[in-house]
Amino acid sequence: VKGFFQYDNYHFNIRVGVLHLSMLNNSTMKNSLIQKYNVPGPRYTSYPTVPYWDESDFSEEIWAETLKKSFIESNSSEGISLYIHLPFCESLCTFCGCNKRITKNHSVENPYIEAVLKEWTLYCKLLGEKPIIKEIHLGGGTPTFFSTTNLEHLINGIFIHAKKAEEYEFSFEGHPNNTSHKHLQKLYDLGFKRVSFGVQDYSEKVQKAIHRLQPFHNVAKVSLWAKEIGYTSIGHDIIFGLPFQEIEDVIDTIEKTNSIQPDRLAFYSYAHVPWIKGNGQRGFNDEDIPKDDKKRMLYETGKKLLFENGYHEIGMDHFALKTDTLYDAFEKGALHRNFMGYSSSKTKLMIGLGVSSISDSWYSFAQNVKSLEEYYQLLERNKLPVYRGHLLTGEDLIIRKHILNLMCQFETSWKNQEAYFEEIPEVLNQLKEMENDGLLIIKENSIAVTEKGKPYVRNICMAFDLRLKRKAPETELFSMTI
Repeated sequence: VKGFFQYDNYHFNIRVGVLHLSMLNNSTMKNSLIQKYNVPGPRYTSYPTVPYWDESDFSEEIWAETLKKSFIESNSSEGISLYIHLPFCESLCTFCGCNKRITKNHSVENPYIEAVLKEWTLYCKLLGEKPIIKEIHLGGGTPTFFSTTNLEHLINGIFIHAKKAEEYEFSFEGHPNNTSHKHLQKLYDLGFKRVSFGVQDYSEKVQKAIHRLQPFHNVAKVSLWAKEIGYTSIGHDIIFGLPFQEIEDVIDTIEKTNSIQPDRLAFYSYAHVPWIKGNGQRGFNDEDIPKDDKKRMLYETGKKLLFENGYHEIGMDHFALKTDTLYDAFEKGALHRNFMGYSSSKTKLMIGLGVSSISDSWYSFAQNVKSLEEYYQLLERNKLPVYRGHLLTGEDLIIRKHILNLMCQFETSWKNQEAYFEEIPEVLNQLKEMENDGLLIIKENSIAVTEKGKPYVRNICMAFDLRLKRKAPETELFSMTI
């Protein structure tokens, strides 16, 4: 791996100049659009979004009813998905908005695995029939905080009460600094063929600010190991808009990423939400964070480089090579989005296991308690650790489908009567200005997002978000859309 990426300073400086020149031609128009549309807004991993859940009509009994209904409808035909939250990290990354517990004490591993398996057993008793699992995703936290022995115990424990679908997809998130060859081999042997590594940015200054020091060597090493073992999809997560990040940093990160050629990439906008996450996102000052036109140029620069190296835009903030299943799903109109992000395999039922996990029966959402101590206490009493949720109304289900269409395919239609809702004329009236700005095309019974409008897809979805429009937030809830 040493010397795998050679860097030519002269070529770099020329390339930076070219990229700057190519951006400046349309900068005035782009900057005015950014200033116009850069407002707080949801990322739409669900609809309704979590702050707009109506918890008054929700109960554990209602959740159980919708869970069983969805299971009966989908288990034999498409199977179900599992998201397993593994919350432990050895150090705090200050960009992170996830639910985590910071510790270097690895004795926490086994009790947590046993608790997750207890929760799964409660679900299996409720379902009554052996679940067919199509998709598993291990998220965190840091899944590779756990030993291979404990991860094996977890997966084998899941399949005591379940079986694999014929075409299953298991994936996990790996930290480049602590993912070992043994981790990769063991999880591959257990059926995992997809892995994503959190890269964020290769600038040492940026890494220090976000408390995520990891050299390129570590990322290259684990990525090459995964390829050699046989993983069919290797992903890297990159973030733009991080504190102290400059255009040269994005170019450096993308160039190094291209040298490894991961199959897919998430190129996320940094979500600065310190009012939600407390001190975890206050390891730097607000003025250190790129904003508006500068932040957008970071994205446009990275996107241009990705296109030049064979990556294709998939949904919002995602890119993939033509050989990856995510690209294939996008081309076939089969791309799906849920609390785990974009997926090439859709299931109606997704059960979230572990502290703070969110489940989706399609008809309702349910979230587990966020406190580790409360999670253990509820399971000791043989109770599902669910503490809040939302029962989707008929209107919610229609709006949800439109937002999914826009996020996954950049278009939606109400040609069929079941996709129509009363406020469509009002929505189209609100979108008219976006059409005038070239962000979308309004047709008789449909809309389509233009290439120019793709960075603004969150704003377009907000026009359909009836719950957001009926009750504007009184406090800060969401990150900026651009």
